[in-house]
Amino acid sequence: MAGKAAAPGTAVLLVTANVGSLFDDPDNLQKNWLREFYQVVHTHKPQFMALHCQEFGGKNYEASMSHVDKFVKELLSSDAMKEYNRARVYLDENYKSQEHFTALGSFYFLHESLKNIYQFDFKAKKYKKVTGKEIYSDTLESTPMLEKEKFPQDYFPECKWSRKGFIRTRWCIVDCAFDLVNIHLFHDASNLVAWETSPSVYSGIRHKALGYVLDRIIDQRFEKVSYFVFGDFNFRLDSKSVVETLCTKATMQTVRAADTNEVVKLIFRESDNDRKVMLQLEKKLFDYVNQEVFRDNNGTALLEFDKELSVFKDRLYELDISFPPSESEEKVVTYDHIGPNVCMGDHKPVFLAFRIMPGAGKPHAHVHKCCVVQ
Repeated sequence: MAGKAAAPGTAVLLVTANVGSLFDDPDNLQKNWLREFYQVVHTHKPQFMALHCQEFGGKNYEASMSHVDKFVKELLSSDAMKEYNRARVYLDENYKSQEHFTALGSFYFLHESLKNIYQFDFKAKKYKKVTGKEIYSDTLESTPMLEKEKFPQDYFPECKWSRKGFIRTRWCIVDCAFDLVNIHLFHDASNLVAWETSPSVYSGIRHKALGYVLDRIIDQRFEKVSYFVFGDFNFRLDSKSVVETLCTKATMQTVRAADTNEVVKLIFRESDNDRKVMLQLEKKLFDYVNQEVFRDNNGTALLEFDKELSVFKDRLYELDISFPPSESEEKVVTYDHIGPNVCMGDHKPVFLAFRIMPGAGKPHAHVHKCCVVQ
């Protein structure tokens, strides 16, 4: 059974995972990934579970389609998920459409103990009871049970074929309605560009895209409800501030390409100590000599440079980041990552486990109006 008999409310588990690398090396990575995922499900025993995936199918979706089918089948039919008798799966498989393809995949699982759960039909503007297991793919734009958009090309002109966008669904459990938003924001295309200004130009692009999504989900078309935004935000530490802090007493050497005179590398050296190299910065390289600064106390000393969400402090709320916290079934809310000691690909999944009380999120309810899981 899901949840403890004495615990009030409905147990919820929200998971976000960029799974692109799982499809680049499925034989070695998917088994470990699924095992760790199932362990989290077993530990928290959710009655309602959402898994938001980004880069679903990897960099070459067409070549990975057989692995995609296997991954979906495993999730829906494994023994670890046998008590989840209802499911909805939304996969953007329209990889030939440069205008619409987002490579997002949203999975929702309902435990057999959970009664009377409803999903919102955005076209009919009414809730429909969820029964059975259904998979929707290819052209999701015509599916009335969700809203999906790809961000316009001019948001990120450096990337000729970006796959960034969002999928939104709406649910009602125990008289509590809420939106779940799967989102993938733009990455930093170059460390050399990112460190030039504070905040970086890429941070500004992400703010624009996230602001667009938040405006979209609270506009006047539908009744306003609570919302959870969880996906790959691609948020970065403020590069300029980090570099200036790590290399306070360093001198900088600039390396340029012989043919274009373009800056291709920055080398920061200690002023003394035989001018030892402290940091090398390239388009896709950030090589700092003392890696312990990123590991000590789970990197909490660097959280002061984690500034991107602060722009939305009145619209989004994130729990304190303290991975990996001590696991305890007595915790009311758990915010953690999956597979701390296992290779899960190039991204660690992040999850939020909590319980929803009847009527939560309605006017005068003493709960946060929204949350963000990166």
